[in-house]
Amino acid sequence: MEISLRARVRAGDPDAFRQLFDEHASVVHRHAVRMTGNWVMADDIVSLTFLEAWRLRERVLPGDDSLRPWLLGIATNVARNTARAARRHQAALSKVPPPDPVPDFADEVTQRMADTAELAAAQKALSRMRRGEREVFTLCVWEGLDAATAAEALGVAVGTVRARLSRARKRLRKLTELELELELGDGTEGGTRQSRVQRPAAVGQLPGSHQQAARSTQEQKRTQEKKR
Repeated sequence: MEISLRARVRAGDPDAFRQLFDEHASVVHRHAVRMTGNWVMADDIVSLTFLEAWRLRERVLPGDDSLRPWLLGIATNVARNTARAARRHQAALSKVPPPDPVPDFADEVTQRMADTAELAAAQKALSRMRRGEREVFTLCVWEGLDAATAAEALGVAVGTVRARLSRARKRLRKLTELELELELGDGTEGGTRQSRVQRPAAVGQLPGSHQQAARSTQEQKRTQEKKR
């Protein structure tokens, strides 16, 4: 009889943890990016999540269900603690120069810029919501967990998840649209003024300028013929 992955993880089987990482690392990373809006921090959260999973391996319940919700719950707690630590050290971190940007391939630049703007807008909108609403939204909407599974991952009641998700859905769309407009410069006061200012037409391109120039040339020719 084949031993389930849950049982192997609970027993501390290294091969089981390698399989767990291979199957779920990308999912945890995507969840971390959406929670933090920071690609570099997301890498750290992935590492910390699997280290924490190893430490908590004996808490895995028996069965054949996927361990994805369990890992996402750990990742949510890790992201929460990481954000708390980042706030405590914000003053010190602000003195550290930013990392060099990762070069992109030419055909991916435009898409990456759009993805970055949308991620930044969504992250700013999420930051204006309550923590519980943010966590429920990322798990249920972005990661596709149902209310019961998300409740298990977060350690709260199903009704709490549904109530938070309902509030989050109502607020997030409006907040994200507003933040995206600000991120792209479309909703700024200066941008609005600039869009309303009409540029003067170039010299020689005014309406009727070609006709006026033609009449002026003809009059000059007539004057020269009369003088002759």
